[in-house]
Amino acid sequence: MQSTSDVITAGDLEIRPSEYLVIAGGRTLTLSVRELSLLAALGRREGRIVPREELYETVWGAPMRTADRSVDVYVHKLRAKLADALPEWRFIHTHFGFGYRFAPEP
Repeated sequence: MQSTSDVITAGDLEIRPSEYLVIAGGRTLTLSVRELSLLAALGRREGRIVPREELYETVWGAPMRTADRSVDVYVHKLRAKLADALPEWRFIHTHFGFGYRFAPEP
């Protein structure tokens, strides 16, 4: 992954958080603000397992409530959009009981 002036590049995916832009295979993806924030948070921590609580605090800006599934719901949405745009790539990996890891794999 390359990170230059807040641009995160991973495989055929380019995340530009400061421009509110994600480009997958040369095409712009339509993401909500939360989806973009979550993808950027994961991309900045590439290769690291990030606990759901840490992602929630980073993206939502508050401590995660017990039994809150917001992170899981948004990860699901992101995976679907990324799979539609780049079906030959897998970006977000689940580590059950721990959290999520961003690691682009063709």
